[in-house]
Amino acid sequence: MAALKRIPPRLRPALRIAAALAVVAGTVAVVGVGPFLRGLTSISPATILVAVALAAVATAAAAWRWRIVSMGFGLTLGWSEALTSYYRSQFLNMVLPGGVVGDVHRAYVQGQQHERVDLAARAVAAERVAGQLVQIVLTLAILLPLGLASRLTPLAWISGAIAGLAIAVVGLVAATGRGRAVLRREYRMLRPVLVRPIALIAIAAASVVVVAAHAATFVVAGLAAGVHAGADELAVVALIVLGAAALPVNVGGWGPREAVAASAFALAGLGAGAGVAVSTAFGVLTVVAVLPGSFALLADRFRTLSAGGIIGGRRSA
Repeated sequence: MAALKRIPPRLRPALRIAAALAVVAGTVAVVGVGPFLRGLTSISPATILVAVALAAVATAAAAWRWRIVSMGFGLTLGWSEALTSYYRSQFLNMVLPGGVVGDVHRAYVQGQQHERVDLAARAVAAERVAGQLVQIVLTLAILLPLGLASRLTPLAWISGAIAGLAIAVVGLVAATGRGRAVLRREYRMLRPVLVRPIALIAIAAASVVVVAAHAATFVVAGLAAGVHAGADELAVVALIVLGAAALPVNVGGWGPREAVAASAFALAGLGAGAGVAVSTAFGVLTVVAVLPGSFALLADRFRTLSAGGIIGGRRSA
């Protein structure tokens, strides 16, 4: 961590891009270009329609979650505004490196409206953290009980090991004064949400819907790519791939997702190439599904230009 802090802030985005491209290049070197092409050719109008519908469900649930968290921080947020902003945020996260630019933009716009950018940034960060925590718990709750009766058992063992390692890391962090200060700071950020049981239930429910919709999109991609596995097995693998896709080291979503998909499919006996094909199809479908966010950006730009024209007209009158 100390080494990362010594890297100039201006160079960090470039390093993330380079790391993501290196992961993709390494994946290509292992499985070849064929699986990527297979994933692209598996996409059809029907799969696109299903992906768009599932993305609409996930976005609506995520926007609802954001509204609940925002209210916990004392920020009002209209339903249509939340939905439009979340679509726009997802589109920016997809097309720009890092996967967080859209969230930064979402927090800035909300903060400008309330003249509390700091509070809006906390709300957005808390909303994303809450969603990730629910996704992790859901993933472990599904994977760990697999036991020894499934070909996905290696994934269950690895998930258990990662969970144990994460707990150990948190324990080590909590053992130091500086670490406890960091944990207290994170708790304070989430406290406005954690002290409201009803809000917690609603956030958890919304997060489950989000994860389920994304996993269903992955299953659609897997079935379209012709993977010889049941929808239930694809859904389990999807949870692991979604976790990798959340890492802020990607270019338009590409990077660790493909490498983890290849590894997960290989461990499950489905073949690394199949994992890359499904991940490729999933990546394209998710980009297409959040295209409404681009229309929101264009509408914002049009309103800005119109406002500028009106102001300019008044000045020249």
